[in-house]
Amino acid sequence: MKKFRKVLDGLSSSSPGGVASPSCGSAAGTPTAHAPTPQDIHVQETLVSENFQICKTVRHGFPYQPTCLAFDPVQKILAIGSRTGGIRILGRPGVDCYSQHESGAAVLQLQFLINEGALVTACADDTLHLWNLRQRRPAILHSLKFNRERITFCHLPFQSKWLYVGTERGNTHIVNIESFVLSGYVIMWNKAIELATKAHPGPVVHLSDSPKDEGKLLIGFESGTVVQWDLRAKKVDFRIYYDEAIHSVSWHHEGKQFMCSHSDGSLTMWNLRNTARPIQITYPHGKILKDGRKESCKPILKVEYKTSRNSSEPYVIFSGGLSYDKSGGRRPTLTIMHGKAITVLEMDHPIVEFLVLCDTPYSNEVQDPYAVVVLLEKDFIVVDLTQSNFPIFENPYPMDIHESPVTCTAYFAECPPDIIPILYSIGAKQKKTGYSHKEWPVSGGTWTLGSQTYPEIIVTGHADGTVKFWDASAITLQMLYKLKTSKVFEKPKVGEGRAGELVEEDPYAVQMVSWCPHSRLFCVVGISAHVILYRFSKHDANTQIVSLEVRLQFDSEDVISPSEAENNPCFSDPSSHSPQPPGSPGSGTQDSLPCLKVKNRPVRMPPGYQAELVVQLQWVDGEPPQQITSLDINSAYGLLAFGNCNGLTVVDFLQKTILMCMGTLDLYGAADPYQRLTRSPRKNRQSTSGLTELSDNQVSMDMERSKSPTSDHVNGHCTSPTSQPCSVGKPRITGVPEGPRLTRRGPGRPPFRKAQSAACMEISLPVSSHTEESRENSFSRSRSSSVSSIDRDTKESVTTLQFGESYGRKGDALPTACLWVGTSLGVVLLLPISIPTEEEERMEEPITMGPSGTVLMLKGSVLRFAFLDCGGALIQSPYEVWRDPNGPEDPDRPRRRKLVNFSPSSSQEACSDGHLAVVCSEKQAKVILMPTQAVLFTHNITESSFLLRADVVSVCNSVCLACFCANGHIMTLSLPSLRPLMDINYLPLTDLRIARTFVFTNGGQALYLSSPTEIQRLTYSQEMTDNLQDMLGELFTPIETPEAQNKGFLKGFFGGNAQTFDREELFGEAAAGKASRSLAQHIPGPMGLENMKTAAGGVVGDLARARIALDQRGERLGELEERTALMMNSAETFSTHAHQVMLKQKDKKWYQL
Repeated sequence: MKKFRKVLDGLSSSSPGGVASPSCGSAAGTPTAHAPTPQDIHVQETLVSENFQICKTVRHGFPYQPTCLAFDPVQKILAIGSRTGGIRILGRPGVDCYSQHESGAAVLQLQFLINEGALVTACADDTLHLWNLRQRRPAILHSLKFNRERITFCHLPFQSKWLYVGTERGNTHIVNIESFVLSGYVIMWNKAIELATKAHPGPVVHLSDSPKDEGKLLIGFESGTVVQWDLRAKKVDFRIYYDEAIHSVSWHHEGKQFMCSHSDGSLTMWNLRNTARPIQITYPHGKILKDGRKESCKPILKVEYKTSRNSSEPYVIFSGGLSYDKSGGRRPTLTIMHGKAITVLEMDHPIVEFLVLCDTPYSNEVQDPYAVVVLLEKDFIVVDLTQSNFPIFENPYPMDIHESPVTCTAYFAECPPDIIPILYSIGAKQKKTGYSHKEWPVSGGTWTLGSQTYPEIIVTGHADGTVKFWDASAITLQMLYKLKTSKVFEKPKVGEGRAGELVEEDPYAVQMVSWCPHSRLFCVVGISAHVILYRFSKHDANTQIVSLEVRLQFDSEDVISPSEAENNPCFSDPSSHSPQPPGSPGSGTQDSLPCLKVKNRPVRMPPGYQAELVVQLQWVDGEPPQQITSLDINSAYGLLAFGNCNGLTVVDFLQKTILMCMGTLDLYGAADPYQRLTRSPRKNRQSTSGLTELSDNQVSMDMERSKSPTSDHVNGHCTSPTSQPCSVGKPRITGVPEGPRLTRRGPGRPPFRKAQSAACMEISLPVSSHTEESRENSFSRSRSSSVSSIDRDTKESVTTLQFGESYGRKGDALPTACLWVGTSLGVVLLLPISIPTEEEERMEEPITMGPSGTVLMLKGSVLRFAFLDCGGALIQSPYEVWRDPNGPEDPDRPRRRKLVNFSPSSSQEACSDGHLAVVCSEKQAKVILMPTQAVLFTHNITESSFLLRADVVSVCNSVCLACFCANGHIMTLSLPSLRPLMDINYLPLTDLRIARTFVFTNGGQALYLSSPTEIQRLTYSQEMTDNLQDMLGELFTPIETPEAQNKGFLKGFFGGNAQTFDREELFGEAAAGKASRSLAQHIPGPMGLENMKTAAGGVVGDLARARIALDQRGERLGELEERTALMMNSAETFSTHAHQVMLKQKDKKWYQL
């Protein structure tokens, strides 16, 4: 159980709220001494520790590494097991539950207790678990751990409490589902096979009871042996032997014959009347060669043999079986044989398992299959069997999140209410057609829209350049709209130098996104150092995309001492290090060119997001541009800003001009806090390769690992294996040859490798260290602001940007437009902006901006800015109200820009002389009073680790600072006093996938990519945790079990199930005795013994047993009544006929008869 620590402020713990003032700070958030602070800043804080609690809410996406599948035909719910021990239970849209085995062992098989609200799982650690599904969050009731045998197959007959368990040794054990203990009844392998057989038959691969007689159990062994065991007589009825290994067995519903699939791609049909040889052997995909031999085929891993009322021909459905000659160039297949018609369905991914859905749960009735559920390695589809062309159903679950690997995420809560319907209406035109018109067959459970719902949108960026918008309201997930950023660029052609090398790469991979839901402006940053600006329109357009190219390459270095320069002769170079102009000697062929080519012709754009502007960084000196590390856009100002490890660029997207392009050091002016020395230029300039290239040289890999994880490597910047570390050189290692390691990248080499998703990164972040040396080289290294601790190998990157109304200089009386800049060295810079107020002037007059000389310092790389008014309320950035750029013009009402401004002076009249700025870095947070720039509160968040994500969010009608740390801790701090409110060790180990995708949002919610295919949502709000049960769907719905079909009089009287089968008499302790205690160990569930008994009674206890017994008794009484009525009718008929014969013959003489 996760332990967590809640820290209460000593001054405010006695009351529900606290007063934050500079004069009364806590130990956690201590006001800086001697800081000039206005006396009227007294913020009444309402958040306390009791407002926060961590709880996982729901998991979306395709189950990662699926292993097995199960379906309840009465409840109509479906379960999927995974290799990591997870279980996903799906029903109607909204009914989606995820549970996890604590052991993490792979789930081998799933078995529903049909219509009982329970599920049995068999795991790879040879443990059986019984799950209670009659609650919104399933829980384990019992577990049974096998000690001496490995579990290979399980079978639970319908309406039975006895589970058959086959093992690797070939034995079959029987488990009581109610008590979850082994029965003393065991079918040993040596009793099942003939005594003369010398070889072991292999593991049990199939178990099923005969549809004709429940007292007969069919056991299939891997070697090809199939045995029918008489449970009553405890002997074998028959044995069949086949040369090829068996993979699966399927009965005909009458119980007179069954079909087996084999490893040689064959299907064999066996009749119980003659088990000496199969009555039919077929190779569905194997042809007879010219020499008379059969083609060798792949194994048929599973076969289903189903009958239908509407057709005399059965359905034979199987996976695999293709010939080896054909399978090399063909995809995995599912074959449907119906009479003489053979349909082969090609799949995009390997088939894990499939199930045929039938109307009846009874195995001895005509099955009438209506759909096939196919579980693939990376997809999940359902095929409609009722239509001749076998269309698939439209999947209502978001199973295609990973259609292209996810590279970034964004989460927006409390969006404008009209944005979701508009995106849905546009996105509906993008949907594929050709789906089945029938309703989704997995329709179990119940789900209702909760009372506390508000519009939420999740945005995912992908490796192929696509961006997907998802409706995440009410803990569901539904695709709204899909945007393809690659359509902005020309397709690279083979053989065109640089473009030819990019054909097999992912040059369009999305690194980060910025979205303003109010103005509907959308900005995308790509891995090729490009920024695309989109505007939303309900109308299609045919427009020219404006392209701007930026030369952002500066060679100013960080601090380095002269002695170090002497000790590293490989860095010395007598030539100049300033950038050469394009076309000068020595410059590469890529100079002054971007990585991609924007379409230079008018492009037709459908309704939705339409590209307006593309900004690209150029190659310089034969080296690729460094990737963009920060981005912000403001629709009210009409400005776009982005930065990387070289500097900052600001673009006026209204006038389509570049306002500023400056190196990071030039932003300081005379206020540079570091005395930087110019490093001697190098002979061989090198742009270090990504993580995928570093693996070619172990020395380089070790050096890369030893570096401190600046924001360039973790905080959403350059953590992808495709990214380019912003390094310009590495210290020399004694005894290691420098030549091969310092080989520079060729001018024509692309700046990125195959784009991998953030999901594919399984590299764990070191979060603890025990020695001083490891602490210096670990990810948790503290970054002091002193000169000596500056990372000498890394340029100072621009790590975060924020537009807003603020005070650019200490003496300013009124707030103006400003750009806040944070760097990887913990420096905060302010750039005041002068924007014309009139719309006509705005489109013609230039905007002026420049460094103001203001410098603030923090420990570690700057992550986040936010602004509060003097009352503690969050100040939103100004924005422009959306208007359709392609809408019809009204000549009477000229279109004008409508701006919404949240200036500090208008947000609170009582304190119009300033506002509070919240600045958070990897190590600490500060609250600053503007315009005096006095630091009111400082809190050192972590010393041993560093923050990956920090956001200022609204929770419970207030605001707080939410932080996610590299050691897995989630923390919240009050604002503005920075009191710790929550600190919970949520994830014991954090990898780079989570580091790149973790994001907080308003309403106490967050998300991250828990696997390459799944999004995990969680809440850190106590209020939402309390209401979560009402938001989740119900898995179990009380439904009457369908009645079995009445059999005809002759079939019931002369055969069939005339003899009842009581499993309790055979498997109970009284008859079979107790099983060996060393064979299996019973483990009670975490609910406790008393709760376990109560829950067990609710699942398959007294009421369930009584109902089943009443059903069975009613059926038997009905059959007996029928038989009695038939016999009475027959007797009356016989009596009538006899009487008529007597009357006819009574007056005749004997010789007349």
